[in-house]
Amino acid sequence: MSQKIALITGVGPGTGSSLARCFHNEGYKVAMVARNKDRLKDLENELENSKGFICDVRDLESIKNTFNEVINQFGYPETFIHNAVRGTRGSFLDFTTKDLQSNFDTNVTALLKFSQLLCPNMIKNKKGSVIVTGNTSAHRGKAEFGGTASTKAAQKILTESMARYLNPKGVHVAYVTIDAVIDVPWTREMWPEKPDDYFINPDDIAREILHLVNQKKSAWTFDHWLRPYGEQW
Repeated sequence: MSQKIALITGVGPGTGSSLARCFHNEGYKVAMVARNKDRLKDLENELENSKGFICDVRDLESIKNTFNEVINQFGYPETFIHNAVRGTRGSFLDFTTKDLQSNFDTNVTALLKFSQLLCPNMIKNKKGSVIVTGNTSAHRGKAEFGGTASTKAAQKILTESMARYLNPKGVHVAYVTIDAVIDVPWTREMWPEKPDDYFINPDDIAREILHLVNQKKSAWTFDHWLRPYGEQW
C-alpha cells in the first residue's frame, strides 16, 4: 500500500508541530507548510519522510507553487488540515483595512485556494478529509476581536458550505473550535498565574483531529468543540 499523505498549513510551535508529529506517528508522509524555514528544517530532521514547504498562505502564487511542489514530491494528499491563522486585537476603530484583508487572506482565501487545488482528487477517489482549526472568535464578535472574528466566522461558514458539498461525495469536512488558550511557551509567559487546567495541550488537539480523520462514514462530525475541563463556558 502507498503511504498516506497529509498536508498541514500553519506548522508553528504549537498545534501545527503537534499535528505533524501525530500524523507522522500514524504512518503519514507529512507536507508541512509554514513561513519559518528553520522550524520546518528542525521538524524535517525529526520526522523521517516528511518535508517542509515554505509558503506565505496570503499569496495565491505562493500557494500554487507549494501545491505543485507537494504533488511532484509526495503525490496528492488525502488529508488537508488548514491550521494557519492570523488575528488582530483591538476594536473596529483600531485595526486597518490592510489588517482585515491579511486576516481574511490567511483564514479564508488560503483555505479556499488549497481546497480548490486538493479536493478534486479527493472527489475523484471518493475519500479524503479537510479539517479546519478555528477558535471561539468564529462564533462571537467580542469588542476587541472584530478583525479576527469577522474572518474566522467567514471561515467557518465556508467550511460548512464545503462540507455540504463534499460529504455526499465521500470527503469528510470538519471544523474544530478550540475554545481555550493553547499551551505554548508564550502563553505560559503571558499568564504565569494560571493553573495547568487553564490551558489545552496541543498534542491532545492533534489526537482529536486524527480521530476526526479516522471517523467512519456513518458517523461523521462537522462542528467539533475542544476545551480543557477547567474552561468556563
